Amino acid sequence: MKWLMVTSLATMIGFGNNVHAESVSWHGYLSQGLTQSIDSDFITDANSVTAELTELGLVGRYQFNSDLALVGQVVYLDGGNRYDQGGRLDYLFLDWRLPEYNQWQAHLHVGRYKNRHWLYSATRDVPQTRATAVLPQSVYYDAFRDIALGSDGALIQVTRNTNHGNWEFNWSYGRSPIDTETTRLLIGPLAKGEVEQDFVHQLSGYWQTPSLNWRVGVSFLDSDFVYRASEDDILLDGSTSIQRVMFSAMYFGSSVELSSELVKEYQHDRGAYHPEYQFRRIGEGGYIQGRYLFNSEFSALASFDTYVFNKDDPDGELLEAGSGGLIPAYFGYMDTTTLGLRWDIAPNWRLQAEHHWVNGANRTKGILNPEAQVTTRENWRMWALQLMFWF
Repeated sequence: MKWLMVTSLATMIGFGNNVHAESVSWHGYLSQGLTQSIDSDFITDANSVTAELTELGLVGRYQFNSDLALVGQVVYLDGGNRYDQGGRLDYLFLDWRLPEYNQWQAHLHVGRYKNRHWLYSATRDVPQTRATAVLPQSVYYDAFRDIALGSDGALIQVTRNTNHGNWEFNWSYGRSPIDTETTRLLIGPLAKGEVEQDFVHQLSGYWQTPSLNWRVGVSFLDSDFVYRASEDDILLDGSTSIQRVMFSAMYFGSSVELSSELVKEYQHDRGAYHPEYQFRRIGEGGYIQGRYLFNSEFSALASFDTYVFNKDDPDGELLEAGSGGLIPAYFGYMDTTTLGLRWDIAPNWRLQAEHHWVNGANRTKGILNPEAQVTTRENWRMWALQLMFWF
């Protein structure tokens, strides 16, 4: 991955040294903050207040001609325990504008394309375009940030603007690399083998009203993962299939912004723990979020996010019983209430604060992690204060 990041960045810089300046465009962002998770190690350990809230990003676009461009982003992230600290190549793809047909405009992205299927999937990587530093975990699970942000493959986006509203359809097919931490999150801390994503297939459609106040949509996801056990592994080969259906809506008013996404997930696990092991579940949840703009500089946010790991076990009692009491029942769900404030200090400068009150622990990376089960209580909190600059 480091070699790929360096090569990709060097390639884009090389373009910039050999073409007219108008063919190359750059922008970026940097943000730093303070954060703490209390009674959980979701972000920080032992209730510590730390500066593990760092984001640096550089985005480049090289325009070959009016129809073809190369687009990429490299980032450095430190999000505490939410995901691995370090550099990443978030995406690098060829953006080809296809010929217009009957007023339909289309773009084909080939390479490590960016997920454009959910309300905030295409903007979750940029701090100033997010509502909060920690997004609603029912949909934007931070442990799967890298898998969900982009995949290696192809994406097609088709749009059309009409008197009856604007239409957008997205289709993509690819796969994402899986690192060791994600492998242990999926299989358990004793896993010594490797998880590979066979494919991820997504489809989404959105409609925006002529007034541009409302945007509604639906998205579908289908993905398969396989686990290949190592020779000294106590686990066996296995596989997982995941399907996801989501409905979303967004409203823009003069002083009010509202958004909501509802998700239902179908999961089927086979093997890994026993040759005949089978596990099926249907998880469901979603969030509703609102922002009130006092003026052009100050705004406040409130949201509620909920997720149930298994709709047939909403209180987690079967989860606890099935584990022999090792996994507390509250790891079967997670409800989060969030309040936040935002201050746009100056052009391209922002200070943002948020506080989350959480009941449950399903999205804390702990359902298969004994250490997290010990360090996370049923009711816990987290907060963040983040200063951002973009150019």
